[in-house]
Amino acid sequence: MGHFARKGGFICMDIVSQKYKSKFLLVIFLCAWGGFSMPAAAAVLDRARSAGVMPHKALYDVRLSAKKSDSNISNISGTMFYEWQPSCDAWVSTHRFDMTYEYPEVPPVRITSDFSTYESFDGGTFNFTMQRKRGGILYEEIRGGAKVGEGKDYPVDAVYSIPKDLSFHLPEGTLFPMAHTLSVLEKIKQGKRFYNATIFDGSDEQGPVDVNSFIGKAAAYSPPEEYAQYIDKDLIAAQGWNMRLAFFPLNNFEEIADYEMSLVVHENGVITDMEVNYKDFSVTQTLRALEPLESTCGTEENDSTKEH
Repeated sequence: MGHFARKGGFICMDIVSQKYKSKFLLVIFLCAWGGFSMPAAAAVLDRARSAGVMPHKALYDVRLSAKKSDSNISNISGTMFYEWQPSCDAWVSTHRFDMTYEYPEVPPVRITSDFSTYESFDGGTFNFTMQRKRGGILYEEIRGGAKVGEGKDYPVDAVYSIPKDLSFHLPEGTLFPMAHTLSVLEKIKQGKRFYNATIFDGSDEQGPVDVNSFIGKAAAYSPPEEYAQYIDKDLIAAQGWNMRLAFFPLNNFEEIADYEMSLVVHENGVITDMEVNYKDFSVTQTLRALEPLESTCGTEENDSTKEH
């Protein structure tokens, strides 16, 4: 497969040896930073609405699509559930993976993970939490948040409460997932073909990443016949675009991407197809079910999402 170079020399998932992570986005999906005032928050919310981003939940089949002959993986299979919707003052997202990894000489391993984020409309607060289990037993947990720095109008540090004593400086202009989503959709509507951003989503202990986004041609989507009845027709009717993303950890100065992602993203924020390419294997995500959602504002669920 081809690789992209870093700018100027320059997500969505679970893992195999910490490779296949919760970067789904969506991760692709990640605005300028506003203050904490209500007008600023309202302006950002209006931006999401005017962009046509639709709250939704989706279920994807995840499958191994290619591997190198020397790979120690025999097969990867499972599902990924994704949910995104606004609360009263923030965007709330949830990713749930249920994956089985098969190896040549050992029993299959089942890995489940839950990853949630709470991103305020004004970009001033971002909370994240993740739990990963092997065979039903918790073996990895992440929890933390980021807020606007004193005297700044943008977040300057991401601080983890689990694990303790872990934090990352966030370069000025760093975007959280939903802010990145809106920026990507803006670039598409402007006819841009390339976009670079630094993104932080809190899904691992590696910190922010540089992401090169290449926007290709318009793409039509037709759901597989066996899943068509479970996929909302109005949501997939929005115009789709082929995209290619390349991810570069900020603490790694190699010219080759850590991994790459090809996908079809629709103007309403829905993703219908995705393939993630690593150095020794690739996986696909195929849309299996899709439904619209309403805001959780005014519900008990909204109150429970503010603190992770």
